[in-house]
This record gives sequence, structure tokens and C-alpha cells, in this order.
Amino acid sequence: MNQHAFPTVESEFRRQRWRVLSLTSVGMFMGTLDGTIVSVALPVLSPALGLSYSEALWVQAAYLLAISVFLIPLGRLADRYGRMRFYLIGIGLFGVFSLACSLATNGVFLIIARSLQGLGAAFTATTSPALVTEAFPPSQRGRGIGMNASAGFLGLMAGPPLGGVIVTHTDWRWIFLINVPISIITLANGWLLMRAENRHQKAAVIHGQTGRAAVAPAQAKKIHASSAIDWPGAALLSTSLVALVVPLTFVPFWGWLSPPTIGLLAASVVLLIVFISVESRIANPMLDLKLVRYNRAFAAGNLAALLNFAAGYGVTVFTAIFLEVVQGASPQRTGLLLLIQPIFMAGLSPVFGLLSDRIGSRAPATGGMLVAAAGMAQLAYLSASSPSWRVLLALGTVGLGMAAFGSPNTSSVMGSVERSQLSLAAGFLGTMRTVGQSISVALLGAVTASGLGPTGGRVLFLGEEASHTATQSFASGYRTAMFLSAGIAVVSAAVSLVRGPRRITQ
Repeated sequence: MNQHAFPTVESEFRRQRWRVLSLTSVGMFMGTLDGTIVSVALPVLSPALGLSYSEALWVQAAYLLAISVFLIPLGRLADRYGRMRFYLIGIGLFGVFSLACSLATNGVFLIIARSLQGLGAAFTATTSPALVTEAFPPSQRGRGIGMNASAGFLGLMAGPPLGGVIVTHTDWRWIFLINVPISIITLANGWLLMRAENRHQKAAVIHGQTGRAAVAPAQAKKIHASSAIDWPGAALLSTSLVALVVPLTFVPFWGWLSPPTIGLLAASVVLLIVFISVESRIANPMLDLKLVRYNRAFAAGNLAALLNFAAGYGVTVFTAIFLEVVQGASPQRTGLLLLIQPIFMAGLSPVFGLLSDRIGSRAPATGGMLVAAAGMAQLAYLSASSPSWRVLLALGTVGLGMAAFGSPNTSSVMGSVERSQLSLAAGFLGTMRTVGQSISVALLGAVTASGLGPTGGRVLFLGEEASHTATQSFASGYRTAMFLSAGIAVVSAAVSLVRGPRRITQ
């Protein structure tokens, strides 16, 4: 291969960057859509399948747990064996097990199918931002990532109303069947792009575009083959995440001091310590700990993302309950009011991504979390008689801040690593998102339900009727939780501020 070959191959893949963006945005949309659409359908499919209380909880939890556990290992493998290949495998798995979900006849079958559907979503979540980063030049990276993120927010926004329409006018099985034709079309369109990406990556290795010295083709193959997969590290990390996410998911029902909660959280800490010890001693670790120890942009961006989701994810969940329990709003009115936040996030994410291409990520990400904190503080002052415009103003402010943070922060993290670590970075960032979401629901839920007694979790998440005293207690707990969210958002802004100067890589 001559010295001019790499620029030609690079332009072949990057010339198709808008096609790559549209293809990967499909996976982002479907993955987030299925995280929310099922919650609306549960009251219908639960009696249809005879689901028990615990089975109904696991139908939702199994999907998110599978995504959390597999993001980092799959990211590591995708960087090695091809990101587009792994993305398309994920689309295929998602489509196949969406079909399996639609054929479920009992709770156990549906939970297993949902877990494997979540595995497919993990494939796409860990490769989608990496492919966009690879396809777009650094000067347009934030714009591409912003548009990709918008697809995810649209999925979150579309899930509840679409699920409601489906279960109202047709069979609940169609909430899963709609994914099948979309998956087939995406696979057909992605096949040719996989070949272009393979040539792109091979040329990058040979010409030293991955952060390594340039090597000959034969030597590149030898290096690739000699890199052993760190299966012990993958097993330790996955087990640690399971032990962390499961109790955080079920703590509203188990309680913080229950033996399962304490035992699993303690096991998670022990396993994480063992994982760090193992990873620091081997040549090819599942997770390069130097990224966390010495890469300030990577470490600060991921910690800020963890705090961002810990602050913001539960806001929508508990504001929905506040509107229905305290203000007596109907589910339809509540759903319409809550749409304002994802509309702001979906519409403004590309705008702030483009802004970060021009001025860097630190200012919009830091300012965004401060704006979000202001919106959360506004929510804390809502009362039973607050008008709708105050709810919309507060949620719109939160959405504006989250949009200002999201795309610039993701662009910063993805731009802080070598090309050979893009999917690993996306997987790590995705893990921070899912763990942050679990922390948010567990922490804010504990604060909100603190005065409701042992039945608080059922009032919050299962719709059990609350007494007048319980309603007042919930309103007080909600106010405290929103102030806590605002405080966490301010800490996230402080972390974002120390991420370091702007970097242009890849």
C-alpha cells in the first residue's frame, strides 16, 4: 500500500458520514424506545401473561441490567473486531429477540427474551457514538454526536405515547414487533458500510492512526492475533455491575437496610476492588485504568456524566408522580407536561454539539449543569396549586441544561481517547449513564418516600392510592429530593469545569 492510500480510504468512510449517522441513530432510537415503551404496556401485558409482582418488575429491570453489564466488555471487543460489525450484530440480536418477546407466553420467557434484547441494545449503544466519532472529522464531531443523541431522546419521548396507542388500539405484542422490520432494513443498509469501515481501520493501523507506531500489514495482523481477551476482567466487572445495579433498582421495594441490599452492595465493592487489582497487573486489560488515572478529560467527563444522570434521571420519574399524586393531574395531562423536557433535549442537542465544535466542551457542559440545577430548584418550589406554566418552565429549564451538557460532554470524552479505544470509551460512558440512572431512582426515591413508611415504594412505582397524610409527606419529600438533585448537578458542573482544555483528536 502506498503512502497515499490511507487518505483515500479515510475519505471513503467519511464521505458516507451522514449515512453512518442515520444508520447508528436507528439503533439509538430503538434502544431508548424499548426502555420506555414497555412501562406503559405493563398494565396490559401483565394480566395477559399472568405476571407476578416480581416478574413485572424484572421485565423492565432485565433489559436495563443487560445493557449495563455488557457495555464495557462489548466496547473493548468492538474496538478489536470491528465497530460496524458489532453494531449490526446488535441490530440483528435486537430484532430477533424483539420477535421472541412478542411470542412470550409466560413471565420467565419474556424476562429471558428481554435480557437478550438488552444484550442487543448494548451492542448498538457501545458502538453508535464510536462510529459517529470515527466517521466525522474532529471539527464536526460534536454536531454528529448531538444529532445521534437526539435520536435517543426522541426514542425516550416517543415510547410512552406510542406504547399507549398500541395497547389501546391493537395487541400489546406490537410494541415489540415494530422493531423487526426496522432491524431488517437497517441490516441491509449497513452491510456495505461494514466493508468500508474494515478498510478504514486496517489502513489506520498500518499508517499509525491509532496512537501506535505505523506497522506493516503482516505485523499488524500478528499484533492483533497476539492480544488475548481479558475474560477474568470481563467477568469481574460484569458481576460487580450486577451486584450494584440490582439492589439500586429494587431498593424502593427491598429497603436500604434489607439483607439483599446490603449484601449485594458490599459484594459489588469487593468485586470492584478485585477487578482493579487484576486489571493493573495484566498486559491487555479489559479496561485500561490509565484512562481513569491519567486522562483528565476522560475521567472528568465520565464522572460528570455519572453525576448528571444521578441528578436528572429521577426528576422526570418523581415529577410525574408529583403531578398525579399531589396535583391530581390525569395521566394524559402529566404525559403532555413531561414532554417539554425531552423536546428541548432532542431539539437543542445538535445545536450545542455544533457549539462545542467551535468553542470546546467545557463551557457549554459546565454551564448546562448549572442551568439544569436552576430548573431542579424551580421544581422544588412547586405546590399542589402551581399552574402548568410553572411546571413547563421548570422542566424546560432542566431540558435546556441537559441538552447543553450532553453532546459537548460526549464529544469531549470521545475526543480524549485514541481511535483504537472509541467503543471502549462509548461503553464506559454508557455504563456511567445506566449506573447514574439507577442511583438517581434509588437515592431520590428514598428521599421522596422517606415519610411514607414501608409501603412507599408501592405508592411511588405501583400506583397504590395514597392517603391525604401520605400525599403531604410525598410533597415534602419531593421538595427535598429536587434540592438534592440541584446540589448533585452543581457538583457535576464543578467536575466538568476541571476537564482540561479543548482537544482535537482522531
